[in-house]
Order: sequence, then C-alpha cells, then structure tokens
Amino acid sequence: MNKNTHTVKTLDGHLISVTVYFPSEDPMGHIHILHGMAEHSDRYERFAKFLLGHGYVVSMHDHRGHGQTAFLNDSPRGFFANQQGFDKVVSDVHEVLSFVRADYHLPPVILFGHSMGSFIARRYTELYSETLSKAIFCGTGAANPTHQAGHILAKCLASLQGKAKESPLLDKLSFGNFNRAFSNTQTDFDWLSSDSTEVTKYLEDEDCGFLATNQFYADLTGGIITLSKEEEINRIRKDLPILLISGADDPVGGFSKGIWKVAKSYQSCGLTNITVQLFEGKRHEILNEVNREEVYNKIIWWLEKE
Repeated sequence: MNKNTHTVKTLDGHLISVTVYFPSEDPMGHIHILHGMAEHSDRYERFAKFLLGHGYVVSMHDHRGHGQTAFLNDSPRGFFANQQGFDKVVSDVHEVLSFVRADYHLPPVILFGHSMGSFIARRYTELYSETLSKAIFCGTGAANPTHQAGHILAKCLASLQGKAKESPLLDKLSFGNFNRAFSNTQTDFDWLSSDSTEVTKYLEDEDCGFLATNQFYADLTGGIITLSKEEEINRIRKDLPILLISGADDPVGGFSKGIWKVAKSYQSCGLTNITVQLFEGKRHEILNEVNREEVYNKIIWWLEKE
C-alpha cells in the first residue's frame, strides 16, 4: 500500500488536507470519501484499507473546520466560512478531485459520503453527476421542518453572538434526543454505534465531538434545504447508480423513515438506479458497527454487481 498526503490550495486560498491510498496493482476503481461532522478523514483508514484490498484507489480530505484542514488554516473547528460555507465545502470536493485526478491516471470517480459528508456528496452529485460513475450516501437523512426552523435560529444566533461562536444550544437541539431510543446508554454518543469500543475511540479522539459554530449550523441546514428541492434533484443524470446505506436504528435517518423518503424523492424525479440497504439494529456509524465486515462486503457487492 502506498499512502500519499497533499495540501491543496483552493481558489479562495483555503488549504485542504488530502490523503490518497494506492493499491499495489493497477486500480479497478477510484473512491473518494467525504467524512462527517465533528470528525476527520483518518477515521476512515480501516475502510480505505479494505477497499484497497479490493483494488480501489481511495482518496479523502478533511473538510473546512475539521481535522488537519482546520489546523493548516488556524481556523475554528466546526466553521466553514463567513458566507456561502456549504457551497464552498462542495466546491472543495471538485477542486480536490481535480487535483488528485490531474496527478494520477485513475478510473472514473465513485463518491462516498457519510452523515454530513453524505449531504455534501448529495449536493455535489446534483452539480457534477456527469463526472461520477456511482455514488454512495451513508448515514444520510431527509429534510424536515426542523431544518427550516434551525436555519432561521442559526442565522439569528450568528448575527447576535457571532458567526464563529460555538453553539451548545444548536448542538443540543440537533443531537440532544438521539440517545433516547437506546437503553442503558453510557455516553452522550452511544447513538453512533452499538460497539462501545468504537464509541470510546470517538470520545478519546481530540479531533472528534467538538461543538460546531452558529454559522456552521446555518450553512448545513441551508445546504440540506437546497439539495432537497425537486428542481435540484432533477439535475442528477437519471441513470447514475446510487446506494443509500444506513443503520435501521440511525436517528439521523429518522430510524429508516428518512432513508426511504430520500429514495422516493429520487425515484419521483426519474432516477432509475436507486438501491436502499438498511442494517437492522445498527446505528449511525455503520462503518464502525459490530457487523462492519458485513457492511464493507455489502458495499463491495454493490460496487461490483454491475
């Protein structure tokens, strides 16, 4: 395995930390991974090594306000930008992929996004579906009225308290009820996985679980509202293979209801190749669940079945 790290400078001058993993033989595919909120791309190395073993080049980067990208720019964690932050993190994906694919001769891109990364991936797919061979949205969810209310509140708080101010209130409103469906919880993050060892790893990682800012919530909720509009979904090429994969007990996906809502919204817009895969009894981070090998193998099966 070859692992290369890069720093990509975007058009607006932001530095993005990028990692690329190469298999030992000629690649059969290229997968780019977009991580979730309040975490970083290094958490996906185990999954990347699995994909490498099946012949895939894997690239990934830390979003603005996360991981090494936040460190490189000496920027607040959980903060995208003063304005148009969601648009910028989506544009970053395009710039990173352009850089990676300019340096290396690679097969067509397969985009994988988890949680917040799935929303970024969904918007990217609306804008650039012609550049993708497939897309996987993991741990995603559907827009609902709380996103509109949260967007208004976040913008108000950003105006009153400051855009880069951490928001315990928005954090509590967003995630405070996620543990309620589970019995005998030991931490505030048990909703992430039924594997307590993986939850402990998350808690012990200083680059995970931090509070996001007022403007971050305004950006993210605004992005979710936009990408959920019928006219935006209609921009996706109709034959793009899309996999919606989730734990059936994932609160982000509305305990499966939101996943089916997303699938139906795609199908109603004429997309013809939508697959839904749910894992019963499993929670938000299915890549870090007790049955993660089953999850990995299901992803490989879907990638290679056509």
